[in-house]
Amino acid sequence: MKLPPERHRWDLTPKEAVELQRRLAGEIETEDRLGSIRHVAGVDVGFEDRNTITRAAVAVLSYPDLELVDHAIARRPTSFPYVPGLLSFREIPAVLDALGEISQAPDVFLCDGQGLAHPRRFGIACHLGWWLDLPTIGVGKSRLVGDHDELGEERGATTPLLHRGETIGTLLRSRTGVKPLYVSPGHRVSHETAVRLTLACTPRYRLPETTRWAHKLASG
Repeated sequence: MKLPPERHRWDLTPKEAVELQRRLAGEIETEDRLGSIRHVAGVDVGFEDRNTITRAAVAVLSYPDLELVDHAIARRPTSFPYVPGLLSFREIPAVLDALGEISQAPDVFLCDGQGLAHPRRFGIACHLGWWLDLPTIGVGKSRLVGDHDELGEERGATTPLLHRGETIGTLLRSRTGVKPLYVSPGHRVSHETAVRLTLACTPRYRLPETTRWAHKLASG
């Protein structure tokens, strides 16, 4: 996959990273700007050798049948500290390395993390989508920020995730009786489309097949 030129430095202090998030959040698009979807991708990031090595796996699946068609794993020295809310600065450099190794460019990314559902509205899905200028969705397993009403138990149940009077995402029950997912737009995707595509990529289990494949590859 051809990557764009570097769009900002990665050797930032946490304070500089926060300032960059606040500035770039205004460039995020939350309206649909995507074409036909034939391939979706998931990303899994982990750490090795006492967190000194960042490992990123990318899995590209056909859509809508969700069959694996391409994948890559990349490793690089970890260069940013663990700071809640700033994980994209720690993880995306390795993700970009992995993306550079795949031949099938995806039409949409489902990121294992937050998009708008972030204190500064710039989670990892926003950051990756902005960098690539491609549609991205944040699918978090836990809440980073926001409040919500009670959620129904059946598959497909939703309720808005709110923060400071703003809808920042949606709680989605991807499977009856299991813990919900926290779905939010990353870039070039609306709230409604983010939920629809996440549910379409989650036919059997709690997590999207994109996330499950990426994690399986990274763990293998």
